[in-house]
Amino acid sequence: MDITLETILISVLIILTGLSAGLCFTWTNAITPGIGRLDDQGYLMSFQQMNRTIINPLFFVVFFGPSILGFICLYWFKGSPDTLMWLLASATATYFFGVVLVTIFGNVPLNEMLDKVNLNTASKNELGQLRESFELKWNRLHLIRTITSVISFLLLLIGLIQATKNNI
Repeated sequence: MDITLETILISVLIILTGLSAGLCFTWTNAITPGIGRLDDQGYLMSFQQMNRTIINPLFFVVFFGPSILGFICLYWFKGSPDTLMWLLASATATYFFGVVLVTIFGNVPLNEMLDKVNLNTASKNELGQLRESFELKWNRLHLIRTITSVISFLLLLIGLIQATKNNI
């Protein structure tokens, strides 16, 4: 395979999508089950701090990069074989709807709700109610992000195989 702008674009798209899928998988597989074992205050404080910490430039590149670069690749590869275009379009749509939009309209509002609460002054009952209104919803939405990011990553890997077969 020659190193062309096309191979660089699809490689970076795959790397960013893989990083995002790995992040989602790690949260689903280890982080949320691990902090889920904490008491209400510990759980909520941990989540608050992780939500505050994850908002940084590198995260935004990894999180939004697959959508932005996916749309760029769709334009750039517009004359490519139908199979490759279908794989790119499916991967981009899956990621955009299942990760980006679920995050913006599902997880972020829950994170913002949690962030507004002073956990140090909340009563034990208030902490329990907050956790109850947060944890299950957040985890269900996050599972959608995990599944769709992994599917998007797999579709892109298949697309790379397709592109190398066609010497794109």
